[in-house]
Amino acid sequence: MIYLTMFIFIKEGKETVFHQFEDSVLPILDDYKGKLIYRLRPNNEAYISFEEELPYEIHFLSFESEQDFINFAKDERRTLFLELKEDSIKSTFLVKGIKI
Repeated sequence: MIYLTMFIFIKEGKETVFHQFEDSVLPILDDYKGKLIYRLRPNNEAYISFEEELPYEIHFLSFESEQDFINFAKDERRTLFLELKEDSIKSTFLVKGIKI
């Protein structure tokens, strides 16, 4: 089992496009033994301290294997919506881990 924490930074004014992307690709997770455990959109008051730009959303996901994650990322249905991703997401920060 692998765990991924993704910090997502959105281009200003592109929230609706980002939501369209998410609504299109998140249902595909199940096909690759993936789970969206948490999907957070914290407001500024939720941060106690920070040194860099705050993310728009934070996702905490799991996959049974790294190969399942790779297969999800390459899924043809997902790649159909990459234009929405590129149009709306400024950058992401991905942290990979395991349960201890």
